[in-house]
Amino acid sequence: MCIAQEEVWDVTELMVRCGRARSPRLGTRRNPLDGELMITFEVLHEDAKTGARLGRLTTPRGTFETPVFMPVGTKATVKAMSPEELKEIGFDIILANAYHLYMRPGVDVVKQAGGLHRFMNWDRSILTDSGGFQVFSLSAVTRVGDEGVEFRSLIDGSKHFLTPEKVIEAEEALGADIIMPLDVCSPYPSDRDRIRTAVERTSDWAERSKKALKSDQALFGIVQGGLHKDLRRESAEALVELDLPGYAVGGLSVGEPHEAMFEVLDATVPLLPKDKPRYLMGVGNPTSMLEAVSLGIDMFDSVLPTRTARNGLALTSVGKVNIKNSRYARDFSPLDPEDECYACANYSRAYLRHLYQAGEILAARLITWHNLSYLAKLAEKMRRSIEADSFSEFKREYLAKHGAEFGRA
Repeated sequence: MCIAQEEVWDVTELMVRCGRARSPRLGTRRNPLDGELMITFEVLHEDAKTGARLGRLTTPRGTFETPVFMPVGTKATVKAMSPEELKEIGFDIILANAYHLYMRPGVDVVKQAGGLHRFMNWDRSILTDSGGFQVFSLSAVTRVGDEGVEFRSLIDGSKHFLTPEKVIEAEEALGADIIMPLDVCSPYPSDRDRIRTAVERTSDWAERSKKALKSDQALFGIVQGGLHKDLRRESAEALVELDLPGYAVGGLSVGEPHEAMFEVLDATVPLLPKDKPRYLMGVGNPTSMLEAVSLGIDMFDSVLPTRTARNGLALTSVGKVNIKNSRYARDFSPLDPEDECYACANYSRAYLRHLYQAGEILAARLITWHNLSYLAKLAEKMRRSIEADSFSEFKREYLAKHGAEFGRA
């Protein structure tokens, strides 16, 4: 994600601009000063009854429609899945975490490999999170100031100092299509003064990040402010002044009440430009995605489908299926009777339970495949319902069926 204080890395070798091609030729990127846009976003249709919108986002490595769910490949891999399998499911963009890649294997290794796309053999779009949340939640933070944050690695205890500029250098070396700046995500609950400081630093760090950016990567801003609507407004207004290619809403889904999250989101989304993509960070619960889409959110990411899969939990059309339950020991029906993904088309609940109980890796792979497929298809259903001006009906029917177990938005 960023570089140790004494290290300096050159900007990564630029990759060729490939417009709408899905499988672009990897090589030297276009000159960032030639006037071309790093991404384009178009609102294709707005739902007649809600704030939901169908969009089209184009990066140098392809085009995809929104709303979109992005699988999380924290350490340059979506756990239990190969890049080829992600393409088979239908994903055109994934997320990686610059902080984790900085810690291991190191930005220099990825840069030497030709950038993150080549390193992980993924020729479609990538968004890298700066890892600000991970710095504050996973590391032993020793000092935070306006200049940056000092922390010790949980891997070897080494000391690191991150600044917005060093984070940008590292993300340029990684070479993702969309990048997030270093920000301050306050935990829940936090007092107002602490959240205000986080908002001010996040805004200042976003401005410094924009000034430091030398490549053609699309830098998004991150709106902070906790559950305080006035602070969210201050954060959004400061970031919108920077005229960035896209905007994210951060600092939600961190333990606050479900209703409070959407009350804040409802007040925040209208403050963001209508012609830019809007990204709700860290949210992948199906009912939460539906509610956020109805408010105008376009992009999502979460470890939920992969983490729950590794714990034997599947998201299905008939609700959550906990494959550990003994009731499935002789259940030879598909994991999801309404799905035709690779896992459901070829394996039974009984077999998946056997694999999980035996500690076999294949259990995690197959349930992960299904969960990711489930969210990909949910996003597709949302897109088509928006296009048909029937999103509110689709949302109402889905919540009536799944709200009790997935959580009511």
